[in-house]
This record gives sequence, C-alpha cells and structure tokens, in this order.
Amino acid sequence: MKEGSARMARSPELAPPAAIRWAVLIAVSIAMFGNYYLYDSIAPLAGALKRDLGFSDTQIGTLNAIYSIPNLFMVLIGGILVDRFGTRLATVGFTAICLVGAVVTAATPYFGAMALGRLLFGVGAESMILAITTALAQWFKLRQLAFVLALNVSIARAGSYAADLSPSWAKALYDSGWRGPLIMGVGFGVLSLMGALLYWILERVAEPRYKLGRPQPADRIVWSDLLRFDRSYWYVTGLCVTFYSVIFPFRSTFAIKYFQDAHGMSLEKAGEMNGYVFLAAIFATPVFGFLVDRVGKRSLFMTLGSLALVPVFMILGYTQWNVWIPTALLGIAFSLVPAVLWPSVPHLVDEKRLGTGYGVMTLLHNVGLSVMNIAAGALNDANRAGVSNPAGYLPMLWMFALVSLAGLAFSALLRARETGPLGHGLEAAAPTA
Repeated sequence: MKEGSARMARSPELAPPAAIRWAVLIAVSIAMFGNYYLYDSIAPLAGALKRDLGFSDTQIGTLNAIYSIPNLFMVLIGGILVDRFGTRLATVGFTAICLVGAVVTAATPYFGAMALGRLLFGVGAESMILAITTALAQWFKLRQLAFVLALNVSIARAGSYAADLSPSWAKALYDSGWRGPLIMGVGFGVLSLMGALLYWILERVAEPRYKLGRPQPADRIVWSDLLRFDRSYWYVTGLCVTFYSVIFPFRSTFAIKYFQDAHGMSLEKAGEMNGYVFLAAIFATPVFGFLVDRVGKRSLFMTLGSLALVPVFMILGYTQWNVWIPTALLGIAFSLVPAVLWPSVPHLVDEKRLGTGYGVMTLLHNVGLSVMNIAAGALNDANRAGVSNPAGYLPMLWMFALVSLAGLAFSALLRARETGPLGHGLEAAAPTA
C-alpha cells in the first residue's frame, strides 16, 4: 500500500516508451516460457513413470491434478496480493516458489515427494501467471492488450512445445530414466526466475520517471464485491473453467500416452503430434489477438473456438480419420479461445479489482483441472485402458466431449448477452489512439 501510494503521489507525466514496454513483455514471457515447460514436463514422462517407478494412471494424473489443488484458494489470495502489493514483487516471489517445487519434484523417486513438489509448483505457478497477466494489462491497457497477451502466451507455449519434443532433442536424458528430464526441468525453472528478475529490474528503473498506469489500490478488501461481478464475467469464467478442464488434462497429461496406446505411435512421434497443438498456437494466437483488437467480435470468436473443440474427442474415439484432423481442430480452439478470453476481463472488471477478477477465474479453472485430471486417470484405470485395450480410453474421451459442450453453451450465453443492451463493449474494436 505504501509503495502504491508513493507511486501515485509522484504522478509522473511521461508514459513509458514502447522500447521499455516491449522489453517488459519479453522479460515476463521468458518467465512464462519456463513455467509452461515445467507444467508440461510430466506428459512425456508418463510412460517412464509407469515403467520405472510403477506409477498408475491415477498417480500420473494426480501429479498434474495436485498442481491445481492449492489454487482452489491460493490464486484468489494471490490476486488480492497482486492488487495490494504490486505485480513486480508478486511475480518474483511466486516464480521463486515454482523453482523450489521443481527441485523437490526431481529430488526423489517417491510418489509422495513428487506430489509435494508439484503441489509447491502449483502454489506459485498460477499466481505468477495472473500477476504477469495483470502487469501486462496495466502496462499496455486496452489498446493493444489482446495482441500483447497473445504474444505472451505464444512465447509461453513454446515452453510447452519444447517439453513435448524433449524426448527427441533430449533423447539421451530420457533413455537414462525418469530423473534426468526432471533435473532438466529445474534448469527451465531457473530460466523462469531470471525472466522475473529482469522484469523487476525494468520496472524498478522505469518507475521513478515514467507513468506506469497503476490504479490506486482499494483501502480494504470487500469480499461481497466478488458477488457483484457482472453476469458476462461469470459466463467468461464458465468458459474458462470448461475449456481448460478439457485441454490440459488431455493434452498435458494423457494425450502422449493415449497416442502411443491407441494409435501405435512411438514416444517421440506421440510427443511430436501432441506438440503440434502448441506449435500452431504459438503462431496463430498472436494473429487472432491482433485481429480481435482490430475488429472486436470477442464473444463471436469465443463461440467459434469452443465449437472447434466439441468434435475432437468423438473423432479420436470412433473414427479412423488421420490424427492430424482432431489435432488441427484442437490447435484452432487452443489458439482462438485464449487469445480472446483473457483480454476480455478488463472490459468486465474494474481495474482496481483486476487481479482479484483474474484470481477468481484462475481459482475456478483449477478446480476443473484438479477434478478432471484425477477423473480421467481413474476412468482409464477402471476401464483398464492401455495398449492391449485402447477402447478403455473411451469413457475419458466421452467426459472431455461433454465438458466441451458445456463450454460451447457458456460462450453462446455470453454472445447473447453481449450483443444485447446489457453488453460491455466486447464486440467493439479496441481504440486506436
């Protein structure tokens, strides 16, 4: 509060030049790159964890599900901390916690210790992401926000793509067993912290001279304000929960194993196929973000992205179509929806509550991630899914398909509201000046 008050009291007149703003984007994107690599480092290891350590699918799913458990409360607290103490301190602190979690995960072969490491990683990771998202919203405002957030997430997804392809470019580490790839993940955690520290330095240098556009923090936390968020905000939140509850438990936990067992792919080929989803998103997401800034139609784009996701799992489960087809649909959805969803929040939430608004969304979608990861693993175990019984994966695919339909329903409700008299300008193009 003292830091924020001093900052507002100076009231500097100069806005940061473009070079500093883009340097901030690069710094926080480096931090996000390492974060995404760490999250997606489990999927390429699923086979090794099962083979070398005897982990079940439920345990493998738990390693990603437990990441989400602390965020059932932590991201709301984290969002409030971001609003109260600033994005700079929050970003560095939460990124350091992620690194500690990566170290603990790689330390021992015991499931309980690995789960503890992933838990610690989860404590920091989602709060770090919302701190960075809030920082970019403050540095770039609404004028370029969709494009900037899309660039940020594209660089971050390059970390996920690197994790998917790691069985190929780091084959010697995977051949050595389960530990080498996790130790490599620690290195990416160090890279992430370096990006966060660079952001700290840039903002620290810029703060005395330039107007950073920070809102005056609220004097106190009013919990009832959460209940006053507009219905459109809750529709966006519902889409966020359902969309990510499908994408990440499938793509980041079970997709590589599923491609190996049900489609006869090697580990390297399955990782490559899974990585194409993020490779497409790396390039397409900024294009969609740029387009949205120019033409608006945000609820329409969210509806189209949700629609692309719906048929993916039935195609995988019931057709002999080339796996490229559902992978392409998944890539379109994963490029389009996030490019529009996150930049829509500042249109719907007061700037003083922006960290809290992002925190509530992140909290709820982590509920979905936790439940769906465990449920998918349990369904696979209960139905003896594996290379000798690929049909055992069908209940998991049905679950993902039904939740995809729920996401489409939320996006349709959002569009109906935002094209009516109670809309918030989501359909309008961003200001050009």
